[in-house]
Amino acid sequence: MTSQTSSATRYSTTAVVLHWVLGLALVGLFVVGTYMTDLPFSPTRLKLYNWHKWAGVTVLILSVVRLLWRLTHPAPALPQSMTAAMPQWQHRAYHATHAALYALFFVVPLIGWAYSSAAGFPIVLFGVLPLPDFVAADKALAELIKPWHEISALILAGLVLLHVAAALKHHFIDKDGLLDRMRPARG
Repeated sequence: MTSQTSSATRYSTTAVVLHWVLGLALVGLFVVGTYMTDLPFSPTRLKLYNWHKWAGVTVLILSVVRLLWRLTHPAPALPQSMTAAMPQWQHRAYHATHAALYALFFVVPLIGWAYSSAAGFPIVLFGVLPLPDFVAADKALAELIKPWHEISALILAGLVLLHVAAALKHHFIDKDGLLDRMRPARG
């Protein structure tokens, strides 16, 4: 039987919107990032790289907003029945995964920005607003940074998959209403 979540246990509308927009942006960035790296040098590849950088900066900005929102609007506590039913390792994994996700929301785009700067390709947001270089242009440094962007993005993707799997487990197996806390409110 599915337990109903009350408004006191739901995330705010702002938190829900930030969660889903950031989640969809991360999926899009990962898909485009994976696809574009295998393309031959072409206008399409350049266009996708620019889009990827713009979206990465947007994710960074959204992450700042989300973190500020979270710091000023704490997450609703898990229902007591849920915390009592969760093994201690799941409770620790829940907190560790969320902390790692928040850290990687910043780490991945900042490493990407550093790589782009070191490679000598400035970021001009939406083709209009030039952003300052994160580091000086240095091809050797770019080659050192490049794998870290890829590795951190893969770790982030893995944690997103773990987060989704845990939410689906709670929804379909445990039927404890956990997913309802982050679903858009129904009118």
